[in-house]
Amino acid sequence: MSPQTDTKASVGFKSGVKEYKLTYYTPEYEVKYTDFLEAFRVTPQPAAKSSTGIWTIVWIDGLTSLDRYKGRCYRIEPVPREEDQYICYVACPLDLFEEGSVTNMFTSIVGNVFGFKALRALRLEDLQIPTAYIKTFQGPPHGIQVERDKLNKYGRPLLGCTIKPKLGLSAKNYGKVVYECLRGGLDFTKDRENVNSQPFMRWRDRFFFCAEAIYKSQAEIGEIKGHYLNATARTCEEMIKRVMCARELGVPIIMLDYLTGGFTANTSLAHYCRDNVTKALRMSGGDHIHAGTVVGKLEGERDITLGFVDLLHWVSMPGILPVASKGIHIWNMPALTEIFGDDFVLQFGGGTLGHLWGNAPSAVANRIALEACVKARNEGCDLAHEGNEIIREASKWSPELDTSCEVWKAIKFEFDAVDKLDKPA
Repeated sequence: MSPQTDTKASVGFKSGVKEYKLTYYTPEYEVKYTDFLEAFRVTPQPAAKSSTGIWTIVWIDGLTSLDRYKGRCYRIEPVPREEDQYICYVACPLDLFEEGSVTNMFTSIVGNVFGFKALRALRLEDLQIPTAYIKTFQGPPHGIQVERDKLNKYGRPLLGCTIKPKLGLSAKNYGKVVYECLRGGLDFTKDRENVNSQPFMRWRDRFFFCAEAIYKSQAEIGEIKGHYLNATARTCEEMIKRVMCARELGVPIIMLDYLTGGFTANTSLAHYCRDNVTKALRMSGGDHIHAGTVVGKLEGERDITLGFVDLLHWVSMPGILPVASKGIHIWNMPALTEIFGDDFVLQFGGGTLGHLWGNAPSAVANRIALEACVKARNEGCDLAHEGNEIIREASKWSPELDTSCEVWKAIKFEFDAVDKLDKPA
């Protein structure tokens, strides 16, 4: 071992301060297949403190094997065409991380290093998680194939709708909207993330009326239906209480806002649901996740969005269904079908509830448009170039679809994406 990185206890204890680079910058290091590999955009390098690093030498260093546990910055590269920006590549050994804990993983990787005074800016650009660590997580409880088998729905994307207005409806009126959408042909409806238990609609009332809507629509249509019941709450105990109520009602889906609820709550919920209800969210244990729309109002160009989607099929874990939502409508159906294929949930909120004739006719229009696009694609049509004509042709025998076409004919979200892939110069 070179003196530059010598941290053996046999060297002896010498008090004082030593530069991080003398211990943690190791350009000669060869990464192991079990290492976590992190890429930070930074000025300057951030490698040490999230592992064994500390600002001063301490005698306790001699009680552990720093060379086994320390993080290492093994490469630094300038960012092309950016002044004073560098990509620092950091390797951390597997044993630094608690098994099956997304919380611990992110605490270790993106913890208080972001508060360093020495850094003008810092961003985690990429993270490679070793397969050995991924295998310590339970992952999605079902996966795409099992979910399709339970729904008995194959060969097309699944259709959904986020209920609007997002806040203010009574529980009974909320349940009525759910029923109309499911009866019209949608597979799912969904609570908004901030629909929890407000004075105008307490969670238990919402659960009861939504369960009634599910069972009533299933009995009338003969298809399996579902509604994402939001169990997000102020405490994990309250969250589990709401999930237990959903279990007693027999509803098939619950949801959690895992970014605000936290990965610990999400993992606890996933474990509970595995026992009682039939890259990060996947590890923590969910079946659906928002992934962007490309053509809607959310940020994300095509290549970046499809890159996220590709990560949802990871190692040997069951696949997770990405959800396209926000600002999509009937004229986007060909593009959505062409971009995302079959294993996707297309969630039309305003694109369902804004129909002139009501919610059920709009759900009928969305279902007809989707099946027309899938049929045309399977027959070899080019949805990217023939999509509008396919929708117009289908609308000739569906007054519901014809009305939808008229309502949303001029709606476009033509903005440049903020985050873009770097193109070769």
